[in-house]
Amino acid sequence: MTDFVHVPGPVDLVLHLASAASPADYLRLPIETLKVGSLGTLHALGLAVDKGARFVLASTSEVYGDPLQHPQSEAYWGNVNPVGPRSVYDEAKRYAEALTTAYRMSRGTDTAIVRIFNTYGPRMRPDDGRAIPTFIRQALAGEPLSVTGDGSQTRSVCYVDDTIRGILALAESHAPGPVNIGGPLELPVIDLAKTIIELSGLPGSIRHIERPVDDPRMRRPDTTLAQELLDWTPRVELREGMARTIASFRSPLAPERPAPRYGDISG
Repeated sequence: MTDFVHVPGPVDLVLHLASAASPADYLRLPIETLKVGSLGTLHALGLAVDKGARFVLASTSEVYGDPLQHPQSEAYWGNVNPVGPRSVYDEAKRYAEALTTAYRMSRGTDTAIVRIFNTYGPRMRPDDGRAIPTFIRQALAGEPLSVTGDGSQTRSVCYVDDTIRGILALAESHAPGPVNIGGPLELPVIDLAKTIIELSGLPGSIRHIERPVDDPRMRRPDTTLAQELLDWTPRVELREGMARTIASFRSPLAPERPAPRYGDISG
């Protein structure tokens, strides 16, 4: 995604969703993550300009950093450490937003920005490194669930089907964004772990490990704009979505790989 992009024939829509999203990946690939947010975004925008297509950037709730505003609205500028370990992802997305906006303002490119909050669902990798796949893998393996810190930090999660509906609704609209797409239900990470233990139907326990550097203390989207502009609200409740996800991890087709030692959720 960091090379020049050419597609033969007409193109109506360019969706730029390329990026490592898990700390396990972007901490392993810091330069590549920054390049896909900068050069990758530049080339994807170039394709949209060449084809006269609408361009949609998949940004993230991580642009808000460790927020001082709660819940987080699109007008909030964020509280991001530009030199911390998470900055390779956070700042790549913030730059991508700035570049997308510059193309819209200076060249009239039809662009939109979606800020995705903590998506989960079937087909996540067991070694993804984020909390939900890590917790499910550990629960099904009969291992203690590794909750970072005391587990009081909060997250708001959104089932993948709802996230996709939100992205497509924005793509089909004329709104430039940014628009938050995420679940409004906020819960402590330790409660998320307990819910997964319960839904797994297996005995489970929790062990506490050190919290990652710059791990956000709270996360909840203000989705007023998505409701007003896109008529979008999540439909899949947490327990239903989590049950579907756990069932997919039980499938014999699910990949089995050793998981790294991370317990974060990223958007």
